Order: sequence, then C-alpha cells, then structure tokens
Amino acid sequence: MLAVIIQFSCQSQSKSTEKETFKVQKTEAEWKAELTEMEYYVLRKAGTERAFSSVFNDNHDTGTYFCAACDTPLFKSKDKYDSGSGWPSFDREIKGNVAFSVDYDLGYARAEEHCANCGGHLGHVFNDGPRNTTGKRHCINGVALSFKSDN
Repeated sequence: MLAVIIQFSCQSQSKSTEKETFKVQKTEAEWKAELTEMEYYVLRKAGTERAFSSVFNDNHDTGTYFCAACDTPLFKSKDKYDSGSGWPSFDREIKGNVAFSVDYDLGYARAEEHCANCGGHLGHVFNDGPRNTTGKRHCINGVALSFKSDN
C-alpha cells in the first residue's frame, strides 16, 4: 500500500509588522488608562462592536464625528446615511484625517480605515454605498467615534 502525505501550510496573510508612525504616540498602558475597555478593544486592537449597538446609528443631529481616542474630526453628519448594516455609515470621510490600509483578518483583502492622527481602528470601507454619491460605505464602529453637534 502506498501512502501519500501532502502537507499544506496555510498561513493567513496579515498586516505588515512594521509600525506606522502617527502624530499621537502613546504606550499601550496610556491608551488603556484613557479609553474604556470597548474603545480600547476597537481602536487599539482592531476589534468590532456588536451590530446595532451604537448610539450613533440613530443620531440625526447636525455636526461632526471625531476620533474617540484623539479628537480628530473624521466624518460630517451630512455624509451619514442608514446602510442597514448595523454600524454608522458614511459615504465619505474628511480628507486627510482618515488613513487606509488592507487587512486579511477574514482571509481576504478588506480596506481598513483608521484615524490618520493616532492610528486608531475605525472600521472598513466597501464599494456598496449610495450610487448617487461616492458609491462608498464607510462602515464605522460607533465606539470609535465621539460627536459634536453644530447646535
């Protein structure tokens, strides 16, 4: 009897181990002391909050959404829409304040968004947004945001 053993080594692709440099630099201990447990999980560990759990899903006030970690303005309320996904969604970001990279955490490439000032993970951007605008859906963890009303 002939036995053939084939071994496949599957290694998931992940983000580069090189650290990007951001204007806001803090130690992990400093981030943990300043952020809530959930904010830390999402912003610093690239976690995801539960769908439909954000208070910002139903926020219809006029204003600006900021990074919950460093207070950088990220999105305008006029660009927010209800995508039905369970996370706050925007069709565009404030240019220069949101940075993009690629993650393979689910085994395929996704465009990840993070704060360009502190590197905090925000969510992902997809090409299934409103066709009458940018066609983009910035699917953002609400816990990664704070909001300041124009009123």
